[in-house]
Amino acid sequence: MTAAATTPPRTLRHLRPHQDDVLIALTGLACGLLLWGLDLGSDPLWASGSRWPALVPLGVMCVAALLRHSGQPYALLVGIAAEAADIAMGSLLATLVLFTDVLYASVLYGSARLARVVLRASAVVTVLVTAGLLIAFQRAEMLLLGAACAGVLLVPTTTGEIVRSHRDKAAAERLRAEQTARLAELDRNQAVIAERARMARELHDVVANHLSAIAIHSSAALSFPASEDSGKATREALGVIRENSVQGLAEMRRLIGLLRNTGGSEAPAATPSLDGLDALLTRAQAMAGDGRTFTLADHRPRGEPLPTPVELTAYRIVQEAVTNALKHAGPGNVTVELDRDGARPDTLGIRVSSPLDGAPADDGAPRAPGAGAGLVGMRERVELLEGELAAGPATGTGGEPVWLIHAVLPAPHETSAVIAGTGAPRRPVPSADPSRGRQSRDS
Repeated sequence: MTAAATTPPRTLRHLRPHQDDVLIALTGLACGLLLWGLDLGSDPLWASGSRWPALVPLGVMCVAALLRHSGQPYALLVGIAAEAADIAMGSLLATLVLFTDVLYASVLYGSARLARVVLRASAVVTVLVTAGLLIAFQRAEMLLLGAACAGVLLVPTTTGEIVRSHRDKAAAERLRAEQTARLAELDRNQAVIAERARMARELHDVVANHLSAIAIHSSAALSFPASEDSGKATREALGVIRENSVQGLAEMRRLIGLLRNTGGSEAPAATPSLDGLDALLTRAQAMAGDGRTFTLADHRPRGEPLPTPVELTAYRIVQEAVTNALKHAGPGNVTVELDRDGARPDTLGIRVSSPLDGAPADDGAPRAPGAGAGLVGMRERVELLEGELAAGPATGTGGEPVWLIHAVLPAPHETSAVIAGTGAPRRPVPSADPSRGRQSRDS
């Protein structure tokens, strides 16, 4: 079967009359037959004779009405020819009404170019007919015929243009509403993704400290020799394990409760701040129990307010650094320092130094699951505030080797600039010397 043979079925399906078009055509045909049967039609342009030829334009116009929706511009051409024949053979009012409907449909359902042509042609024909009648007969009554011509040509075409304009505007508004809904859905998805990432960081920071302490003291309890002297130390280790387990579960329940509380009727727990560092270091001191001490040196002005993002980020950095010290630091003093840079008073400096134990790192040893996430999380939090973070071996104030975590956060003025999207100049942070020590110090 050739391509030409397959084209007609597709065209016929495309030209299938609409249900409303069938109803209009049948109604027009019935009204036309009634008018023809009652002899309610105009006289033909030539000598009167048989009346049946007036039915031919009526039938052709009904065919054009069947194609008014799907067959433009062919329905319009057929309708023009049928109306011309109707005027010549004796016009029926039903044929004229169907013709006005075909004009209306050509503007409403046809192409934009066809609508413009029909509108302009209707105006031109109306003006020419009115002017021709006035010139030919020179009587004022001809204006009534001109008005009738305008009613037949201009009224349906302008009505179709108005309806088409409103339809196009409605379609544009629907499209704009759909686009807005899609953009809102994308924004909601991005917000959900950002919130999940934030909760993941929060979950790690809250629970990792307790789980790390549990792992450390569990290993210590298992390493004690089986003797009566080890009973007391074992009980102390188990007590610390129980305490951190309870605290970790409580923090986990708090976070799960925040996720489940979709109604917002309950206020969330307070965000950790730098005021809680004393309690954090006290818990770390209780968990260490091996000669390590934890000291806080806060050189900031007393009672100085800081933006909430800076408070939370600084607390989490100290918390993660203290957790690393509990895992890897040697005997000695772990120092946490908070200060303002004299040259840049709008920055907050955080320094956490812990003594190195001098044990070489075993590069071939397997790492615990999740190892490496702590330093990555700290760096990500600092970069969100356009700050700087350096971590690595360094030399302490007394010349001893230490592991140093040094962060600089813009606060408070630079943080507000970051939130507003203007960015903030970064202050270079002295990098730790990677050649000193080989310990892996990340949780």
